[in-house]
Amino acid sequence: MSKTIIHFFFLFIIMILAQVIIFNNICLFNVAIPIVFIYFIIKLPVTLSANWVLTLSFIMGFCIDIFSDTHGMHSLACTIIAMMRRNILKLYFPREDDLTNPEPSIHSLGIGVYTKYVFTIVLLYNSLIFLIESFSIFNLGLLILRIITSTLLTFLIIIGIDSITIQRREKRL
Repeated sequence: MSKTIIHFFFLFIIMILAQVIIFNNICLFNVAIPIVFIYFIIKLPVTLSANWVLTLSFIMGFCIDIFSDTHGMHSLACTIIAMMRRNILKLYFPREDDLTNPEPSIHSLGIGVYTKYVFTIVLLYNSLIFLIESFSIFNLGLLILRIITSTLLTFLIIIGIDSITIQRREKRL
């Protein structure tokens, strides 16, 4: 249990630092922004209580808000994602009892279910963050373009990160 807590503590710190130092400085074609720190929320164990998931997600969003000067946008979006996470997982994987590992991954859910789960969370998060940022639908075409491109970029990076961490765990065994 303490090994899991230490693992998630380091994942929390690494995701914040990676987002603030690297990914906040990337903007492809002035529309696509990778929002990779939500990988932490995606990887939280399914067995973790809702209170802990909400608290950790809010703290994660609050830390990103502090470093990015976004005035609570990420805190709000992270909290909404934390509330929706279990329902999204149940949408694609109805029986939590069949999970071999409480941590969502390609191995525990299967590649099809896991990619749908990640894509849905990333799409929902990017939709929330860009709607909150614009606070109106002033340029609907640009808003939709930003949501789609940021979702695809973030999704590809998260799947890449997940495949790297899975390969490292397999090599150790």
